[in-house]
Amino acid sequence: MPSLSDLLPFIAVGAVVLLLLVGFVATTRRRPPAGPSRVETPGDVRVREAPSTTAAPPPQEAAVQEPAPPAPGVPPSLRDRLGKSRRFLADRLSDALGGAPDDDTWDDLEAALIQADVGVATATKVTDDLKAQARERRITEAAELKGLLAEELVSLFDQTHDRALRFAPGGPTVWLIVGVNGAGKTTTIGKLAKDLHERDRTVALAAADTFRAAADEQLAIWAERTGASLVKHQPGADPGAVAFDAVKHVTARGIDVLLVDTAGRLHTKTPLMDELAKVKRVIEKQSPVQEVLLVIDATGGQNGLVQAREFAEATGVTGVLLAKLDGSAKGGIALAIENTLGIPIKLMGVGEGADDLEPFDPKTFVDALLS
Repeated sequence: MPSLSDLLPFIAVGAVVLLLLVGFVATTRRRPPAGPSRVETPGDVRVREAPSTTAAPPPQEAAVQEPAPPAPGVPPSLRDRLGKSRRFLADRLSDALGGAPDDDTWDDLEAALIQADVGVATATKVTDDLKAQARERRITEAAELKGLLAEELVSLFDQTHDRALRFAPGGPTVWLIVGVNGAGKTTTIGKLAKDLHERDRTVALAAADTFRAAADEQLAIWAERTGASLVKHQPGADPGAVAFDAVKHVTARGIDVLLVDTAGRLHTKTPLMDELAKVKRVIEKQSPVQEVLLVIDATGGQNGLVQAREFAEATGVTGVLLAKLDGSAKGGIALAIENTLGIPIKLMGVGEGADDLEPFDPKTFVDALLS
C-alpha cells in the first residue's frame, strides 16, 4: 500500500485541476448571453439588442446638423445669426413641402407663413402665386417647390428701392431716428455712430428723448465710445429745442452727420406723433432731414406693422431699421412691412455687438432664412 508521502504529488495535481474547473464555471456564469437580452422595468418590458462592434448609423432626423461655431475672430454668417427665424420657418416648411404638392400642401404653407409673421394677406398672396406657378411648371419635387418659394418671397420686396442711406451733398446730414420705447433706438444710434466714425465721418448725437429717464445717459455712453459729440438739455426739456440746438452745433462746427434720438412715449398729454412731427419741422427750418429712420423690434411681430403705418403717416418715414432679428423666431415681419407699406428696409440688427448692423438685401435675407 503506497504511503501518504507517495500520494502527495497526485493530491496536489488534483487540487490544481479542481481550482481550474471552479474558475471556468464561475466565468461562464458571469458572461452575458450572445443573443438579445430582456431589460425589465416596472410596467414596461423592452428587448434590447446586445451591443455591436460596429457603430450604428445615426437616426434620420440627426442627419441635418447645425454648423460648427465660427473660429475665433470670424464673424458668424447671416444664416447663423438668423438661426431662430430660420429654424422656426424650416421646421414648418419641411412639413408643408415634404412631398408632391396637394391641397394640404398649400394650406400648410399658408399657415407656416402666417405663423412666421408674414401676415395673412401676404401669406395668401404668396401661396396663391406659388400654387399657380407650380401647376404651370408641373413641379412635383419638394426641392423645386422650395426654390420657387424663395423666388416668390424675394419678389415681394421692391427691387427699385434705393436701400442706401442718404447723405446731404453739402452741409450737415441729418437723420431723425424714431420708434417706440424698447425697440432699440438708442443702441441702433450707437451702432450707426460707430459705423460712421469708422468711415471717417464726424458725428453728433442729439438727445431729443427728454422724457425717458436716463435716455441721455445711455446716449452719452455711445458718444464716448464712438468719439461723437453730444447735445442735450435738462430732463423734461422741449425735444424741439434740443434738436434746434443740435443742428446749430453741427452747422457751426462742420460736423458731417447728426443723429437725432426721439421719444417713443411721452409723459405729457401731447400725442407722440404730433411731438415727432414738430421736432422734424423745427429741424427743417435750418436744414433738410435726409432720413427718417424707423427702428422696429423684429420680435414684436405684427405690432411692428402697426407702428410702421403710424410713424410713416406722422413723420414721413424713409426707411426701416429692423432690430433684434437675431432674437426673433418670426422674421417674416420684414416681408410684411415692405409688401404692405412699401417702406424699404435699409438696415437690420443681427446681434448685440456694436458691429452687428448690416445693410438689408432681400435675396441675401431670403436665402439665409430658407437655407
